[in-house]
Amino acid sequence: MKFDANADDFTIGVIGAGAMGQGIVQVSLQGGMQVLLFDANKEGASAGRDLIFQRLDRSVDKGRLELDAVSQMKNNLILVDSIAAFKSCNVVVEAVFEDLKIKHAVYEELEQHVSSECIIASNTSSLPISSLGRSCERQERFAGLHFFNPVPLMRLVEVIRGPSTDDWVIDGLVKLGERMGRTPVVVRDAPGFLVNTGGRAFTTEALHILHEGVAIQSQVDAVMRDCAHFRMGPFELMDLTGVDVNYPASLIMHEQNSYDPRIRTVPFHKSLYDAGRFGRKTGHGNYKYDAKGNMIDVESPDYQTSSQKATKVIIGEDAEIFSDILAGSGMAVTDDGESPIVAALFGEDCSSFAHRTGLDYRRIVAIDTTGDLSKRVTLMTAPGAAKSVIDSVVALINENGRAVTVIKDSPGFISQRIRAMIGNLGCEMAQIELATPDDIDLAMRLGLNYPMGPLEIIDDFGTDLAHRIMSIMQEITGDDRYRPSPWLRRRALLGLGAHVLS
Repeated sequence: MKFDANADDFTIGVIGAGAMGQGIVQVSLQGGMQVLLFDANKEGASAGRDLIFQRLDRSVDKGRLELDAVSQMKNNLILVDSIAAFKSCNVVVEAVFEDLKIKHAVYEELEQHVSSECIIASNTSSLPISSLGRSCERQERFAGLHFFNPVPLMRLVEVIRGPSTDDWVIDGLVKLGERMGRTPVVVRDAPGFLVNTGGRAFTTEALHILHEGVAIQSQVDAVMRDCAHFRMGPFELMDLTGVDVNYPASLIMHEQNSYDPRIRTVPFHKSLYDAGRFGRKTGHGNYKYDAKGNMIDVESPDYQTSSQKATKVIIGEDAEIFSDILAGSGMAVTDDGESPIVAALFGEDCSSFAHRTGLDYRRIVAIDTTGDLSKRVTLMTAPGAAKSVIDSVVALINENGRAVTVIKDSPGFISQRIRAMIGNLGCEMAQIELATPDDIDLAMRLGLNYPMGPLEIIDDFGTDLAHRIMSIMQEITGDDRYRPSPWLRRRALLGLGAHVLS
């Protein structure tokens, strides 16, 4: 099939002049294409065009685009009165409401007018490509082209292959995405596609940590920012996107993935939704916000103490990092029956560690040594731990220039647990061939601004340690939520990296 996305006379049609449709039009214009825009509401189409032109003009003012180039872009945008006007288009991208009946009606009408070589694509973010394409007479030329909001700023576009999509369609949409200045990633049709599936672990595991009483929202967010380098913590992100968006999406994703426990949310999520505490937009979600959207009355994630620092610590499980964060104390391996016992645990909780080793649970202070410890260190203790022991270790770490977050006993702490879950879900996406390992990482970095892709996180741990963390968490909790992906297990057993293909 002849299809040249780089042709000078390439024409793209866009159906829907909402925020996503406007963004698709803008990047198409910036890619030098002629664009036909249709919206069922004529005033909506005109308003959308005006907003697009305003953004292009601002780019000229900021020196990002040349005036002559923007003038040509404006000339290349044509508002049309009906879908019949798309007969000359090489591609038509549908960006209407997420309603199956409406979309089916659009495709049925569209196929009456476009040529046999015209690709029909949907910008859907949640509806399966298989169910959308079933209304098309020629399902082989139908695919998903999922952009992220705001389209002009978000570089990623998911090119989604339906069960009937021909290769030339996927190849053509990849080249089209590149011409738009986006980074295309080819994804197999599945509930939530790639980014929406992979993004479940970050927030849902944080919710489980909260649900279990391990830590509060500000503690989780601070640890994930400072120790794991995420731009926002999971609860901040939840409030930004809106609980009215992410809670229903969590239910849909859980249902469509056959109720896989790995993406299960918790009752507190529903409570926020039922209470109308949607986040910034309502002034109250996981946090409270002022009229300008700034957080107010946030509980500090830092453990405060005025106690004297520990002068001696017993190393219960050795870790080289202890010489840095516990500098200034005498470190010994023989228990004196009095000093704090520090241990680096991986997937294990303090209670299990105390039972396994026979050490005094009242003096055990576990330290998460994974991630960046230059700003913040996470500690946890078993039930019944002596406060004086915790205080003395916190004072020692504070003296060495770190803030300290102290949490309740939990397998995997905070960062270790969330990062391992993100990585394991990424491994599962590789296992079911949702996309290639490299594309999974690329999509998650670009689509969600993650500091590392999921499989990169696994390699940062090391496949053996990541598998160990997941296996121990599953054993302690008895929850299949933590079952290691076969992709991870096999590579851990063989000593291979997470990106090694089958």
